[in-house]
Amino acid sequence: MSIDVGALREEVKAFRKTLQDNYAQDGNALALLRARSAQVDSVLTRLWQAQDFPATLTLAAVGGYGRGELYPASDIDLLILLPQEPNTPLQEKLERLIGHFWDIGLEIGLSVRTIQECLDEAGNDITVQTALLEARLLTGNQKLFSTFQKRLHGNLDPLVFFEATRLEQQERYLRFNETPYSLEPNCKESPGGLRDLQIVLWVSKAAKLGDNWKALAQNGLATAFEVRQIQRNEALQLQIRARLHLLAKRREDRLIFDLQTAVAEAFGVACAAARDLDNAVRWYRRAVAANDGSASVKSSEQLANLLARLAWERVAPPRRAGKKDPDLAQRIAQGRDDIQTAIGLLQALVTVCPTLERESLLGSAFKRLHRLELVAGQASAAAQAVQQMATDCAAARAPSRRSRCG
Repeated sequence: MSIDVGALREEVKAFRKTLQDNYAQDGNALALLRARSAQVDSVLTRLWQAQDFPATLTLAAVGGYGRGELYPASDIDLLILLPQEPNTPLQEKLERLIGHFWDIGLEIGLSVRTIQECLDEAGNDITVQTALLEARLLTGNQKLFSTFQKRLHGNLDPLVFFEATRLEQQERYLRFNETPYSLEPNCKESPGGLRDLQIVLWVSKAAKLGDNWKALAQNGLATAFEVRQIQRNEALQLQIRARLHLLAKRREDRLIFDLQTAVAEAFGVACAAARDLDNAVRWYRRAVAANDGSASVKSSEQLANLLARLAWERVAPPRRAGKKDPDLAQRIAQGRDDIQTAIGLLQALVTVCPTLERESLLGSAFKRLHRLELVAGQASAAAQAVQQMATDCAAARAPSRRSRCG
């Protein structure tokens, strides 16, 4: 089967313009994301079927695209699932497919893996694991996709998963609480942003407590009021991120100086006359903290962390009370103390090195922490990691490095 790639390119271009026009009229960000996701589904399915791939392969959407939330300038994350390693003819077909993606004008983030490779990558990287948790079948072998999902969820330990997401969140908070990020907050990654809300649903999904806000309320993890609050905040963040992409005409998740006035004014905040950028940022922070401006309402960051913790506690007690290891709970607690010590050392590092070097050391340290199975009671391994980070801090302060870290 042949397909006109040029016609597909024009279709994608025309539909993108239609989406922007519709959004300008109704301001419905979620409808924008869903519509773009559905249109890309259609284009990719037709393109896949035209390549005459073996019936044993599967094409799946992952990450935000797998959730059906495709922002105007976001990458389209795909997984091609293989039953076994590809032979040369199949590799050549896959290369042609990738070329067609670019010809059509789609920015694709593509992984080509077997099920075992997916499990291995997920075990080594929490960001891969969370992206795969959002996987959605587009076309291809349903049985292979079902097997993949079954094994992925079967390998997922809720306690290990929670610790890994918590460590990733702490590392992210350290980075995005830096002064530049404070002046140009990131609506996806900054504390209280979309990523914090996504973590709640990932943790609750891993704990089999639901994968949407309504399910969390039904399972007693949140009150109806809290669910309404977090849904309003999520809707606002969706609007801000979608508008940033459209205004910047590229992927831009930061409320950068050049766009702060335009975004704030779109939400009725008067700041253009005097170009009051401080007013725009204050508006954003108030909006994230509480949509109604009330100090009695939990901030998005606080509420997200609370719900994630509640989901974890639902599955933690049975595992921590195991008869085979009566000292497990105590050693887990010690491991957590070690983690807090590590966080303190990393924060101390902020005053030692400039941004690039600091981020390198932070990344290295947190990779070590990510690999620890603290919920299995490996407090000694945690202590070793902390000691290594202390060594890093000491080395950063050494006279030989003052020229770079002073």
